[in-house]
Parts: sequence; structure tokens; C-alpha cells
Amino acid sequence: MIKDFDRWNINKKEIENSEEEVLFKVQEIWWCYIGLNIKTESCGKGRNYQRPVLVLRKLSAKSFIGIPLSTQDKKGTWFVDLEVAEKRGCALIYQIKMLSSNRLYRRLSVLNDSDFKRVKEKLKVLLELF
Repeated sequence: MIKDFDRWNINKKEIENSEEEVLFKVQEIWWCYIGLNIKTESCGKGRNYQRPVLVLRKLSAKSFIGIPLSTQDKKGTWFVDLEVAEKRGCALIYQIKMLSSNRLYRRLSVLNDSDFKRVKEKLKVLLELF
């Protein structure tokens, strides 16, 4: 598949210049302009390269640590199956990323407490380096 990085770069410039302030909270799931990324990095879908993202930790009013989500059923150590807006999904733990709130587009849902706890537990395992 040939990726259109030039088109994503145009979108990214518009996102960068956005003055809209987005209010977001931990445990919320937002449609997010993830973008077009390289090789195995998760990419957004569609014309605006969006993907649902879980807000894991708020760093400031303008930044957060997020975990991209997928609608595909994935099995393995770095995936957590969960329910988002009454649909099954999967948190891509290994794709954790610091993001600007400018990338947030529309709030989709709030992750239930038990699924959020499971995401944090799997993340702790991933971050055990030694």
C-alpha cells in the first residue's frame, strides 16, 4: 500500500494551527487525528486519518498520554479487549503515545472502570523493563 504522506502533512498543518480548546478527561475515548505513520505504527483511518484513542493520563490542558484502539479482534500480551460504545474493541497497549489535545476531534465514550483497570494492569507489565 502506498501511503499519501503529503496529504497527511496538509492535514497536520491545519491541526497544528487550530485554536480550538478541547476539554478532556482521563478514561475518555476520543476520535483522534492519529495521522499517517510508518510501518507497524498505528495509523488513523479515512480521509482525516482518525482512530479512537483512550486518554490514559492527562499531562496538561494541552497534552495527554493516549492508547490507540482498534475494532479488530487481536490476541496477545499487548492487547486488551474492551467494550466501547456497546461495541467490542481492543486497546493497542504497545502503541502508547504522548499526544496534543489539538488532535482530539470528538468524544466517543468513557471506558468503564473494570476495562480501564485491565488496561493499566497490562501497561504495567509492558513497562517492566528488568
